[in-house]
Amino acid sequence: MTGDLIRLLEERLPSFSKGQKLIARYLIAHYDKAAYMTAARLGALVGVSESTVVRFAIELGFEGYPEMQKSLQEIIRSRLTYNQRIEVTNNRLGDGDLLEKVLLSDAEKIRATLDSVSREDFYRAIDRIVTAEKIYIMGVRASAALADFLSYGLNLVFDNIRLVKTTSGSEVFESLFPMTDRDVLIAISFPRYSSRLVNAVDYAHEIGADVIAITDNAGSPIAGHANELLVAKSDMASYIDSLTAPLSLINALIVGIGRKKQAEIADRFDKLERLWEEYDVYAKNK
Repeated sequence: MTGDLIRLLEERLPSFSKGQKLIARYLIAHYDKAAYMTAARLGALVGVSESTVVRFAIELGFEGYPEMQKSLQEIIRSRLTYNQRIEVTNNRLGDGDLLEKVLLSDAEKIRATLDSVSREDFYRAIDRIVTAEKIYIMGVRASAALADFLSYGLNLVFDNIRLVKTTSGSEVFESLFPMTDRDVLIAISFPRYSSRLVNAVDYAHEIGADVIAITDNAGSPIAGHANELLVAKSDMASYIDSLTAPLSLINALIVGIGRKKQAEIADRFDKLERLWEEYDVYAKNK
């Protein structure tokens, strides 16, 4: 429903009542502004009642106005340019304590992630990673930072980590070419979604590798082929998305894997500590 909402409105426009046409035309032209309006505000703006707006959302197939609003928010995250994103977030945040508003918003996304993430998929993902022959990790653009963090954490535990670099499309598939059905691909993607990562997930699925998708919703283009789907809430913070909740989820994965491998990695960490000490890897407190 999310990706097709605007097209649905355009297709059904002739069949709507007069009031519904006013709502539909505004949503088609100004979905970026409507995405964060209350039903009452939208109704007042186009000249209909709040109840008309709510009934309109239900007639479109949503459970209520909040669900339609979320669909609009998903659309703007995947379609808006950077300048449009800044305008939308400035309107949302308004004046006041910017630091407080952004941090509280991040905390809300972590709580929402905790409520929605599948515990079954989370613990199964840990088992898949621990037993995989090779572990491929891939994130593109802003999500590359998340992939780097996960790769760093898992490299301390495993010798079979492959961080897929994404400088070019051909380089991606050269990196993925050795993958087999005994391996796992951890794919990390948030709006705007990367076509390279979608193609990589398709390839991993085609050869029978396990796919762990870390993304923002079940409608994400990498979710369809995921064996384990880990949904972390993200939102527009400005011209980029806030990735605080995805990072927290990845941190939980690393902690879970560390606990699973604790008995085996104690000696490994002792050796690493000696190496770090010998070669002055970390600054010493004086």
